[in-house]
Amino acid sequence: MSEKSVGQDEEAARSLVVLRSGDWVEMREIVTLQIGGAGNAIGDSFWHVISHEHGVDYASGRFGGTSPLQLERINVFFNATASKRFYARTILIDTEASTIQRLNASSQLYRPENFVAGSESAGNNFARGYHTDGAAILDQVLENTRREVESVDSLQGFQLLHSIGGGTGSGLTSLIMEALVEQYPDNLLCNYVTIPSPNMSQVVVEPYNALLSTPALVNNSHLTFCLDNEALFQICNRNLKIKMSGYEHINHIVALTMSGITTCLRFPGQLNAGLRKIYVNMVPFPRLHFLIPGFAPLVTCKQQQFSKGTVSELVQQIFYSNNLLCAIDLRKGKLLTAAGIFRGRMSPREVDQLMTGVRNKNINNFVDWIPNNIKTAICDIPPRGLKMSATFIGNTTAIQTLFQRLLDASMAMLRRKAHLHWYTGEGMEEQEFQDAQQELQAIIDDYRSSAEGEDSGGGGGGGGGRSGSAESGEEEATAEAHCQYCTE
Repeated sequence: MSEKSVGQDEEAARSLVVLRSGDWVEMREIVTLQIGGAGNAIGDSFWHVISHEHGVDYASGRFGGTSPLQLERINVFFNATASKRFYARTILIDTEASTIQRLNASSQLYRPENFVAGSESAGNNFARGYHTDGAAILDQVLENTRREVESVDSLQGFQLLHSIGGGTGSGLTSLIMEALVEQYPDNLLCNYVTIPSPNMSQVVVEPYNALLSTPALVNNSHLTFCLDNEALFQICNRNLKIKMSGYEHINHIVALTMSGITTCLRFPGQLNAGLRKIYVNMVPFPRLHFLIPGFAPLVTCKQQQFSKGTVSELVQQIFYSNNLLCAIDLRKGKLLTAAGIFRGRMSPREVDQLMTGVRNKNINNFVDWIPNNIKTAICDIPPRGLKMSATFIGNTTAIQTLFQRLLDASMAMLRRKAHLHWYTGEGMEEQEFQDAQQELQAIIDDYRSSAEGEDSGGGGGGGGGRSGSAESGEEEATAEAHCQYCTE
């Protein structure tokens, strides 16, 4: 190894805990758990994106960045090793080993001890993920999680990536969430959830798995970002004109959006600088924490040449249903709260005026009992290959249409008791399905009453706070001239 690279590694290690001014940095770390096939695929794309933003080589874990900003808050998601390398603070979990074995072979960014695999697939069955195959590896998952938690200075919360259509992502995740809430009651749980869609279904029993996941998401998660394969495929076909043969591109779009949501956690900023601030700003009642993410611009390199590239254009795009990562029409409900996280060089005053203008022009699409319910944040550092971007987070009553779709699909099957024997045979009772349906109906009613301005019965919560923006005031990291949808 050259003297230059050794010097860079030593400087990188020192910069992890000391600011450029010499002041100590209080890190607020996050532990990620990626669960099941979908969770691990999305997680791998996420680490691809943010490792590049922080100047860490995905294959080796070595730092090769050029800006001090890339190191200032790198400890939020990464750990530094004694050998001057970085590794992702994530636990990779699946009931079968094939998916995570491929990730282990592809990169040194993952710690070998953090791979947790069972001996047999959950077979798209919530009951097997929750009661049998998933339960068999729960202790190992919690032990690895405990080791990561004890290695950090100030745990901010947990980030869980999973699908609720399969057996592992639904059943095992529900089991893990219950254990995390019990063992770490003061830390937030943030879920990125892939929700089944009728036109993209690959598994007959997806409605059952999604239904049975509902109680855990409602009662144990603090922030749930809803993703929908149907909306993501439409973005690729309609917006990006991409002919797809797999999930590589849609996972990259999800990773870009996750990168935008976590920007204020990873780079200098003030508003929405942590999970709890996002929770306070976005969740008016504890049960109403299901959020719709969006991203702009969603255009190809050729389309980008004809774009104005203005902040006004970004603000317009993030409120388009075509740019949302969930098949929801915002016009069919009312926004309880919304946030726009902007990246790139732009005027905070202009952003605030444009976001306020959107609310004033569409006042009927916002609830009237939460004043100033649009929040903004600005980070000077743009994503890879773009001069500026915007990420949308919306808490809308229109999400009740998604929950109603899941409820209707599960009720149609349960009425005939179709495929029910696969679940009762693994130790479940029919009453559990009925309880989950009542929970799902209750959350639909809560969102419906919120749209009508009634008391939702959700209890206390945040939703307050002053609207504002934050600039890093530092030199931006160099963005490569590279299409943001290129997955290489």
